[in-house]
Amino acid sequence: MSETEEGKTADAQASLAPTVATDEASGTAPVLPAVAAETPAPDGRQPRRRGPARVVAHLTPSERVAKGRAARVAVPHRSHGDWEASADRPDPIALLEEQAQTRVPELVPIRYGRMLVSPFAFYRGGAYIMAADLAAAPNSGLRVQLCGDAHLSNFGGFAAPDRRLVFSVNDFDETLPGPFDWDVKRLAASFAVAGRELGFDEKRRRKTVAAALRSYRTSMAEFAGMRTMDIWYARLELQGILERWGREAGQKRVERTRRNVEKARTKDSLRALAKLTHLVNGQPRIISDPPLIVPIEELLPQLEHDQLVTAIRTILRSYRRTLPRDRRKLLEHFDYHHAARKVVGVGSVGTRAWIVLLEGRDHNDPLFLQFKEAQASVLEPFLGKSEFANHGQRVVEGQRMLQSASDVMLGWDRLSGVDGKERDFYIRQLWDAKGSANLAAMDPKSFRIYAEICGWTLAYGHARSGDSIAIAAYLGSDDAFDRELASFAELYADQNERDYAALREAVATGRVAAETGV
Repeated sequence: MSETEEGKTADAQASLAPTVATDEASGTAPVLPAVAAETPAPDGRQPRRRGPARVVAHLTPSERVAKGRAARVAVPHRSHGDWEASADRPDPIALLEEQAQTRVPELVPIRYGRMLVSPFAFYRGGAYIMAADLAAAPNSGLRVQLCGDAHLSNFGGFAAPDRRLVFSVNDFDETLPGPFDWDVKRLAASFAVAGRELGFDEKRRRKTVAAALRSYRTSMAEFAGMRTMDIWYARLELQGILERWGREAGQKRVERTRRNVEKARTKDSLRALAKLTHLVNGQPRIISDPPLIVPIEELLPQLEHDQLVTAIRTILRSYRRTLPRDRRKLLEHFDYHHAARKVVGVGSVGTRAWIVLLEGRDHNDPLFLQFKEAQASVLEPFLGKSEFANHGQRVVEGQRMLQSASDVMLGWDRLSGVDGKERDFYIRQLWDAKGSANLAAMDPKSFRIYAEICGWTLAYGHARSGDSIAIAAYLGSDDAFDRELASFAELYADQNERDYAALREAVATGRVAAETGV
C-alpha cells in the first residue's frame, strides 16, 4: 500500500513518542502594532500564531551607523570584558534538572554521562546555563536571528541543494531573535574552553579567540558595504575555504582537509543504510543497539505492525504539508519501511529523536529522515516567546534565515504521544554529506584558522538576519571589542570549569544519576 493511500490513526500516531516554530531582526526599524490573530494553518490542523502586521521604516545607511554608535555609547565594549557570578546566580545543576523534566527519563543519565566526559562536553550541554548568565549581563540591543548555541562544534559542512559542499552553522534547536553579542560570546568562550582541552596555553587560546572575533568584526564590516541581495546569496563553500585559507594552512593541512571533505561526501542515506540497517527476511531493517538505537516495534510492542505502519505514514503525510510543493512531490516517490529512536548529541540527549527509513525505487534508493523534538528555546525565559506556535517551525524558520542553503527535506510537525501530550518536531535528512571539524586533531594553527572560519560564518548569518551596518558601527574598526571578549572568554571558561565540577559532585553525591561510556 502506498504512503498516500494510508488512513489516519491518532493513537498509533502517538507511537512516535518523539515530539517536533520566528524571526525578527533587521536594520530596518520600528513597527506599528496591529491586532494579532490566531489563524488556521493551510491544512486546518492547528492554529498558527500570526504576529502583528508591520509597517517597516527603512533607515538610511547613515541612520543605521548612528544606531550602532548610539548602542556602543549605551553599552561600551568594556562592558563585555568582565565576568563574575552574582550571589543570586541560578544553580547550574538545578537548571539542568529543570530541562530533564521534559525529557525521556531513561535517557537523562546518558546526557549527564556525556557531559561528564570533559569541561568542553559540559559546555556543549550547558546552553541553558550560559543563557541565564548572558541575560544578567549588558547586551548591545542590536538584534539578529540567534543560533542560540553557537559553540564551535555547531558549525560544519553539508551538501547544498545544488550538491556543492558548504560550511555553515548547523544546529538551530535554540534559535530565537536576540542581541548579536550573545552568539558571539557563546562562540568565543567555546574556543577558550576547547583550547584548554587541547592543552594550549592561555596566550595561544587568547590568540585563537581574538582571531575568531577579528574575523567576525571584519567580515561584518564587509557585509555592511555590500548590496542587500549580494549578502543574501553569499555562502562559504568548502572549496572556497581551501582557496582562502589554504596557503596559510600549508600543504599537509590542506591535504588532510581534502580527505575529510571526500569522506563527508559519502555520508549520505546510502552510507546510513549500510551502517544502520541489516536484512530481515530480505528487507532492510534498522539495527537494535539499545539504548542508543531502539526500533519502534521494541518500544511499542503493544501495537500491531499494521498500526505502526499506518501511524507513521500518517505522520509523513502531515509533515509533507509543511514542504514546498516541489519537495512534496519528491517525498511522494518514497515509501515508509522502518523507524527507530536514536540518541543524538550531548545537549539534545533525552529529547525525542527518531530516524525513519524510506525507499524510492528499490532497496538501493534509500532516504533516511530524522524527526527531532523541538522544545522551547533555552533563550525564551530571557528573550520572550517565539512568534511561532510550533517550535519545529521556529527551528526551521531560524535555520532558513541563518543559512544560505538548507536541507531540501526541512519541515516540521506536531505529534500526539501515547501519553496524550503533543510535542513539536522538525524533520530533515539524517545525513546529507555532513561533516564536522576533528577537534582532537587540531594543532594551534589549525585551531586558529578554524576560529576565523567560524567567525566569518556567524557574521554572515547575523548579516542576513540583522542590521550589518549598525552592528559594524557598534564593533568599530579597532580591536577593542575583540580584546574585551577574549578576556570574557577566559573568565567564562573558568566559570564553566566550576560548573563542570558541580556536576561531578552532584553525580558523586547521588543528586543526579549519570550513565557513562554510552
